[in-house]
Parts: sequence; C-alpha cells; structure tokens
Amino acid sequence: MKLIIQIPCYNEETTLPLVFERMPASIPGISKIEFQIIDDGSTDRTVEVARSLGVQHIVRIPGRNRRWLGRAFKAGVDNALKNGADIVVNTDGDNQYPSEKIPLLVAPIVDGAVDIVIGDRDPGSFAEFSLTKRLFQRLGSKTVELLTGEQVPDAVSGFRAYSRDALLRIHPITNYTYTVDTLMQAHQKGIDVGWVPITPNRKTRESRLIPNALHKVRKSGLTIVRLATVHSPFRMFAAISALFALPGLFLLGRFLWFYLAGAGDGHVQSVVIGGVLLIIGVQTFVLGILGDLLAVNRRLIEDVLTRLRRVESSGSATHEDESIRRRA
Repeated sequence: MKLIIQIPCYNEETTLPLVFERMPASIPGISKIEFQIIDDGSTDRTVEVARSLGVQHIVRIPGRNRRWLGRAFKAGVDNALKNGADIVVNTDGDNQYPSEKIPLLVAPIVDGAVDIVIGDRDPGSFAEFSLTKRLFQRLGSKTVELLTGEQVPDAVSGFRAYSRDALLRIHPITNYTYTVDTLMQAHQKGIDVGWVPITPNRKTRESRLIPNALHKVRKSGLTIVRLATVHSPFRMFAAISALFALPGLFLLGRFLWFYLAGAGDGHVQSVVIGGVLLIIGVQTFVLGILGDLLAVNRRLIEDVLTRLRRVESSGSATHEDESIRRRA
C-alpha cells in the first residue's frame, strides 16, 4: 500500500523541519511512503525547505486568497489520488500534531477496520488550549454529534488518515475548512470513522486560520449552518419550523379555549399572531421537504462524480510537481 502524507503550508520554513524530525521511516503494512505539501501562497522559503527535506510533491495554489484550509485539502487530495495514494494522512505544517503517531493513525485503515481515522486531542481538557478554545471545540463537536447522531470527540482535529475509497466518495463543499464537512459526509455515506488518542505538541505560533475568537465564532457558525442546510436540510428546516409552528398552535389553541368559553372577543390577537407563526412554520417545513429532495439529487450527482473520479485516478500516476489552480 502507498501512503502519501500531505502537509498544508503557509510560510512554514521554520516549523516544517520540526514536522519531519519524528516522521516515521517505515510503517507496518505500508510499502511506500511519499510526502506532499500544499503551498498556499507562501512568501518565505517553505518550498525550498520542503524540497531539501525530500518532499516529492509540491502542490501550489495561486491566487489572492490565502489560508483557505478546505481548498488546500481538496487540491492535495486530488493530487494524491492522481499519484496513486492508497492512504492519505493529513497533518499541519506548524508541528502541532505528533508525526510519530502516524503509524497509529494508519493502522486501523491498513487492517480494514475503518476508512477514516482521526486523532483525538481531548480538547476539553488539554491544558495548552485556552478556555475559549476548549469551549468552542466542545461546542463544535456537540453540534456535529447532534447533526449526525454519532459520538464525535474532536470534530475539528486536522490530524487524519483517509483511505482511497473514502476520499473518492467524499466531496467537500466548503473552502474555509474541511474537517466538519468530511465528517458529516462520512456519516451520510456510511463510511466508518475511528478515533485514536493523541497529545498535540506545544504551540509554535498563533493560528493563521483563526486570528481571534470572534472570527472563529463567525466562521464556524456560518460553516456549520451551511453544512447542516446542505447535508441535513429536512432536519434543519423541521427544527426551525417547530420554533414557529408550536407557539402558533399554542396561541390558536388559547383563542379556541376562550372562544368555547364564550370570551373569544378579547383574544383576537392570539388568532392573528398564532396564524402568522403557523404559516411561517408550514412554509419553513415545505422548504425542508424541497431541500431534502435537492439533497437526494445532489447525492445522485455525487455518485456519478465518484465513478468519474475512480476512472480518472485509475490512470498511470505521475510524480512530477504539480500546480493546481482553483477558484475559491
């Protein structure tokens, strides 16, 4: 089996050598290990350092927008599949994840137990994380658990291993990040996910993807709402519908109670407000039905896309450096 370890990078010339210090030279069940960086417009010597470290594949993402982790992940996956990867491990260029744990991450996939393995940092109790970050990490995981109905200890961990089959079937739709998106798609498509405990390395720098807590709340909130609308539209709109319809029914029932008691004249407001709320609730529920029908159509299109990707990736692999141009 061929493993490609991919590392999204943005100005990581000082930390990239640290990532490779404890990188495994061999892994049981893996016959070939190759490395790939996704250069998201670095202005330092990241690419030169990567070449000196023996990185075989350099994926460049030109353009003005930087630090789009989801876009970098998709570009890296496409190139890894074209180069014949059976397993792809994703880690970070800032050395926050323990490279020596990659064999632990890959083992369940090699054994055929699961198709995706995620490193669980236990974010709720990890002392290196600030209180705000721990709360947000836990909130994000609980939200994904609510949407998928499965236990998700660390939804946004970027230390992951994917089988080739999983990557062919998953089609991330967000450019900002890919972590939650791929989890939700794995749940929908019946792809088995496993978790292994890890201890992150000490922080080498502040996050470039998340400059502050307010930015994280805004971006993460919008991303989760969008993903919920795309992947679980009926559940999403049904919940919103209930927020309007149930109070509307209560107010209409209240008016009916007084009306039957002969005192309905003074409670017309309940009819008006209750009727408006009920209409909004019904319309929102209909949107959920329409969204669910569109989601079915999207899944059929994804099945066709998966078949096309299988055909494309089955061609002869090349190991030349590749520049992948994408629009945000």
